[in-house]
Amino acid sequence: MLKFFLAVGISFLTLQSWAQLPDDTDSLKILLAASRDDSSRIDICQALEKSLFSSDPDSAMFYNQACEALIVKLNAVSRMHTCYHEFVRLYHAKYEYKDALRYCLKAIDAAARTGNKFNSATSYRALFNIYHNLRQNDLAVKYGLYSLQLTESIGDTSNIATNYGNLCWLYKDLAKYDKAIEFGEKGVAAGKRYKDPVGMLISLNNLANCYLTTNRNDKAIELFNQLLVAGKEAGRRRSVRNALINLGAMYYSTAGKDQLAKTVSEFNEYVKGDETMSKSDIAFGHLINGQNFIFQGRFEDAEKVFDEGIRMSEKDSLINSLLDLYNNMSKLQFAMHNYKKGNEYEDKWSNLDQSVRAQDLAEYESDLNTRYETSKKEDQIVVQQVQLRQKTLTNYYLAGGGVLLIVSLLLLYRVFRQRQRLQKRRIAELETEKQLAATEAVLKGEELERTRLAKDLHDGLGGMLSGIKYSLNAVKGNLVMTPENTIAFERSVDMLDSSIREMRRVAHNMMPESLVKFGLHAALMDFCNDINQSGAIKVSYQGIGLEAAEVGQTTAIAIYRIVQELINNTMKHAGAESAMVQVTRTGNMLTITVEDDGKGFDPLKVQEHAGMGWTNIRTRVEFLKGKLDVSSEPGKGTSVFIELPA
Repeated sequence: MLKFFLAVGISFLTLQSWAQLPDDTDSLKILLAASRDDSSRIDICQALEKSLFSSDPDSAMFYNQACEALIVKLNAVSRMHTCYHEFVRLYHAKYEYKDALRYCLKAIDAAARTGNKFNSATSYRALFNIYHNLRQNDLAVKYGLYSLQLTESIGDTSNIATNYGNLCWLYKDLAKYDKAIEFGEKGVAAGKRYKDPVGMLISLNNLANCYLTTNRNDKAIELFNQLLVAGKEAGRRRSVRNALINLGAMYYSTAGKDQLAKTVSEFNEYVKGDETMSKSDIAFGHLINGQNFIFQGRFEDAEKVFDEGIRMSEKDSLINSLLDLYNNMSKLQFAMHNYKKGNEYEDKWSNLDQSVRAQDLAEYESDLNTRYETSKKEDQIVVQQVQLRQKTLTNYYLAGGGVLLIVSLLLLYRVFRQRQRLQKRRIAELETEKQLAATEAVLKGEELERTRLAKDLHDGLGGMLSGIKYSLNAVKGNLVMTPENTIAFERSVDMLDSSIREMRRVAHNMMPESLVKFGLHAALMDFCNDINQSGAIKVSYQGIGLEAAEVGQTTAIAIYRIVQELINNTMKHAGAESAMVQVTRTGNMLTITVEDDGKGFDPLKVQEHAGMGWTNIRTRVEFLKGKLDVSSEPGKGTSVFIELPA
């Protein structure tokens, strides 16, 4: 069965200044050559990138890179988000999702620095789509729902329907069809309510495909017909083509001969002279024309049309259309008693299908290998550091021994005194190393236990609770209950959902998944966003110089726990309305600043009567060989500054 998905995840940004610039590329290049390094040059570079985005992506990338360099040179903070978001669109179009993710996080940071919530919503919608394409489904769901919440909170009605439509697409891919249908219907309603034809068409198309996937063909046909009418009214040719192609494929699968003939005729008439038609649409047009010829008994015409579609799909590597064309050509050859050709095309279909599946598996294996190699390199670095430390200590011992030998020949008394001092120093070093080793063992043991408990909670208890939920839903469908019992039953299911969410929250706090997968910067950003979403306190986060910085996993976990403990103390004891977290990497130093506007306290009293939280913070700072400075007065808030060697 033919399937189409229409999802606009990476949106365009409009620059007001472009309206004053010429449209043609040559004129823009002339202006660029004559311009100086100022904001107008940024406008020209961005206009060139936009004009070349579809026709010449490599040149578009070049001009956006030039734009980025100029923005950094001029420190044009207000222009950073637009530039970074264009990188997201360019890399997304090239299917280079990891690079798109890197710039999307930069765009989110740039939007936060300027306080522009519309830009933040734009980037979070893009982040949701990137994680979906990277098959990071948990993060895709998280940021999909967050982007919807943010879009609705700022009243961005032009993107609400699109957001619902994209969530419909995501939950369909996750095989959660009830949820997908719910979001699809909300998207259609929002498109009508806010007069957003594009968002409504996206939601209609994805909703129809949900019904198609669940074999509710009558409902799918009804929605595709609505898509056809709405697409014509909005002048969206792509939506009209998608509707006609899908309707044609469905009428063929349901043996609707007359409806198929009418649909194919309308499609052929509609696409005459359409220069915007994609190669994929052309290939699928060959498919439904061939299917129509089969219903008419014109097998030779069907064979000819299928053959044209196959040659074009093979030339342009159109995998989806090629699979359907191979399959239909095989069945046609068997119907024409050309068994040899039928077997050939069946083998082609089978080989291509296996190749696609193998490619998906290879991508998954590649991701696992990358994670393994990264972990392996980190272990090698730790070993090399230990060896270097041992070698350094050995050199110190040899040098000290030489000095002692020379001094012993000059003054026996001085040698004796010197040896006493060295012995005391060595004892102190050993005691310090012993304490650090014990601290390291405790911290690593704690994190290992947290990881194990988080895994047990997520995989064990989480699976059991989910199983209980599905069992209850299954029981509900097989029992006849009174309204009172139905309300009680649904309340129990809601309580079970709350338990599952609370279990997942506890597991996430024990060992955040983003810390292991995406590093310290992404983990701290997620942590602060989660606190903001909880409504307990408003936390702003700023990471400077962390995107490209390599922070060891042990150090990253310790820093994350320090920030987590400080924010938890703020929420428990400070009575603050807002807090700020800033982590900066400068050269060989890494600094952490956490401030709040709470009621403050006397730092001397905390030193004398420190609780478990402050003890853990000081232990981790000492383990990282850092410095801790606490500045606070009653009624004036609190500022904690930590300086660590990178």
